[in-house]
Amino acid sequence: MNHINLSAMITESRNPNSEKIDNCSTLEILQIINNEDKKVALAIEKELPNIAKAIDAISLAFSNQGRLIYIGAGTSGRLGILDASECPPTYGTSPEQVIGLIAGGKTAIFKAIENAEDNPELAITDLKNINFNSNDVLVGIAASGRTPYVIGAMQYAKSIGSTVISLCCNPLAPMINLANIAITPIVGAEVITGSSRMKAGTAQKLVLNMLTTASMIKIGKVYSNLMVDVQATNAKLVERQISIVMQATDCSREKAIAALAESNKHCKTAILMILSSLNAEQARVRLKKENGFIRRTL
Repeated sequence: MNHINLSAMITESRNPNSEKIDNCSTLEILQIINNEDKKVALAIEKELPNIAKAIDAISLAFSNQGRLIYIGAGTSGRLGILDASECPPTYGTSPEQVIGLIAGGKTAIFKAIENAEDNPELAITDLKNINFNSNDVLVGIAASGRTPYVIGAMQYAKSIGSTVISLCCNPLAPMINLANIAITPIVGAEVITGSSRMKAGTAQKLVLNMLTTASMIKIGKVYSNLMVDVQATNAKLVERQISIVMQATDCSREKAIAALAESNKHCKTAILMILSSLNAEQARVRLKKENGFIRRTL
């Protein structure tokens, strides 16, 4: 078995600020964790230009019927799946538009699958199973930046001409050299040595939030700061749709409900109907012509 040099990875190094954490009061433990967590957003701030490049590539792919594919192992894989699964209810996207893949498959979401992350060929099979192609964007996620499963996926994606993005937390990671765009927030040593689900995981979650949120804004899924493609799939979201229509148009609750009923619960159409005094069909046609951008339609 190949020797993995953990000492070369910042995410695996020992944190001098927490060396006595096992001898601290509960409140002191929390203060140490909180102080370390404060560093995460500042690390991401340094990476904003690279995150912006990634978002431009993702939104361009979306406009060309391409998809965003996250791939990772363990915590990194779960974070990708979490972000992907939130897109359909939040932005009304197809479940196929943003996909999260994890080493070991669905079982690995809930339970660690031994050795799955060490198999680069498995990643290629997983990508082929979703018909991954050159229109798609791949985001490889790994705190260490060396996970063989993720590296196998990135090499395959690059070989077929896809845009490849790396998201890791070690500055000398092998993943960085495989990426067209590298996002590398350096959050430093963890409070508990090697527990990269903590600061590194938080950094990954914040970056993934940015990737999908900004990409959805750029393809017209947001009007002002309102989530205007929200799908009414439960009681809370029905209420959220009504609230969004009211806030976007400054109309009464009754008028919002009536417009949503007429537009078959399509939030954007209801908003345009009210703002432009159009009927549902007219609003639908105008929106389609402007690729779903309310502001352009107005």
